[in-house]
Amino acid sequence: MSLLAQERKELILQVLFREGKVKVLPMAEQLGVSSETIRRDLDILESEGKLSRVYGGAVRSGYEHGEPPYQQRTQLYTDAKKKIGVRAAELIENGDTIALDVGTTVLEVAKALTGKRNLTILTHSLSIASYLSEALNSHLFTGKVFMLGGQLNPEQQSVTGPLCEQMMGNFFLNKAFLSVGGLSLSGGITDYDLNEAYISKQFAKSAQEVIVLADQSKIGVQAFSLIAPLEDVDIIVSDQPYPKDWKDVMEQKGVHWIVSEA
Repeated sequence: MSLLAQERKELILQVLFREGKVKVLPMAEQLGVSSETIRRDLDILESEGKLSRVYGGAVRSGYEHGEPPYQQRTQLYTDAKKKIGVRAAELIENGDTIALDVGTTVLEVAKALTGKRNLTILTHSLSIASYLSEALNSHLFTGKVFMLGGQLNPEQQSVTGPLCEQMMGNFFLNKAFLSVGGLSLSGGITDYDLNEAYISKQFAKSAQEVIVLADQSKIGVQAFSLIAPLEDVDIIVSDQPYPKDWKDVMEQKGVHWIVSEA
């Protein structure tokens, strides 16, 4: 396997996010490079604040029991997220009123809105609001964007809190697009951040259709805070099919699972 440095680092971060640690020798064997190359990659990633070096490898940089910050998550599963976002955007019809939460996969939905007309979009994501502002100014799509107010969370590039929740009570949605921390049969859709989970829960309650975006790292994971049980979810868009032993439950709860590669 011959990979560019950036591709190697992305794969290292994917393993780190999935397993919580990376070991030099197995990683070198997997990527077909020398141990010294992996050590250099780890040193660079540590200097960027994306991991902490330990003897023989690296661990997450202080996020062993939760999600990394927003900017770090943007570098994980980038191809999968882009495909999921494009496929999810195909579910949006002209004239829809939609909510986009703070997930990095949901940002890819925003980037795939080119050509859509007369949309009304609610978000509490600073990154998504910034992108949508530029897209509107460039006439990539038409419509209105409402940025919910509240307390700034710079680590997750979002706003949350009572003001945000109060504003949400004034809207009804056709579709809510949610990017989750975990997706499991027993736990439903969950997140690591209590405040973010609550806003996503409000989006889901206000929407006629709840659409969940989940790459392979979220499947089978139960995070800290409940957003909604599976029966409240209408559609799941993922880069992977659901596990075979989920078939009966998916059909029973009426959840439509879409694989973005298809």
